[in-house]
Amino acid sequence: MNDAAPAIDRLPTSHRGWYHLLAESGVRPSKGLGQHFLVERGIVQRIVRTAGVGPGHRILEIGPGFGILTQVLLASGADLIAIEVDLRLAAHLRRTFGDLDRLDLIEGDALTIDLNTWAADHAPFSVVANLPYSAGTAILMRLLELATPPELLTVMVQREVAERLCAEPPEMTVLSVAAQLLSRPRVAFVVAPTVFLPPPKVESAVVVLAPRGEERLPIAARAAFFELVKGGFRHKRKQVANSLAMELDIAKPEATALLTRAGIDPLRRAETLGVDEWLTLHRHRQSLS
Repeated sequence: MNDAAPAIDRLPTSHRGWYHLLAESGVRPSKGLGQHFLVERGIVQRIVRTAGVGPGHRILEIGPGFGILTQVLLASGADLIAIEVDLRLAAHLRRTFGDLDRLDLIEGDALTIDLNTWAADHAPFSVVANLPYSAGTAILMRLLELATPPELLTVMVQREVAERLCAEPPEMTVLSVAAQLLSRPRVAFVVAPTVFLPPPKVESAVVVLAPRGEERLPIAARAAFFELVKGGFRHKRKQVANSLAMELDIAKPEATALLTRAGIDPLRRAETLGVDEWLTLHRHRQSLS
């Protein structure tokens, strides 16, 4: 193809240039969409190095914005599919990168697009993205739950979200359990607010997740598993036996017996249980069905 080494200077290199581009494009960052535009090229290059992206790799980018990460991904030689919900930004991306054959731009919402069919048709692929704050967690979980998940996800999210993804007992949450059931997550590095326009009020972090697929639990069993987990976490201040009894509509002695058979002290709280303990509890519950 004639775009094997695309130019890497199609976007501004200074904050003044970025402010000018925002004004010229008529785009105002949307709080509703959680838009904070990454403008520091060094951070973007570090993200791409962390993801190990190279020529011939198929990459899915969600929320490319003005395309600073898009630009470096294309320069790496990767084949890139980008999903952008903001039509003004999609128009900018077409003007800026539309001549490059290795970019396939999809205008749509990553929360509603049929990603299962797309993933099955495009595997193997990896995800590299600066996810929008407002929908980042939902998008991330949707990607991990795909029947054909990515080989690797390297994504920027709020630091608080990254820490919850990687939390350990006694700091677990439903998100922690879900992320660690479906992947092996790790925080790669923390990102300061100053590399964004406008700067967010919190720090961000790049997290790397290696999906497990059905290694720990078949897809068909996930609904029942998460019903159990969410039931346990619904009343965080209560002992897990009390919370399960209330949410699963069973008697407390029954909940206590279930936990005891699974080797879990009924007096513990949900945030102290690791993924393996939830899996054991799930198997014991299913054996009684």
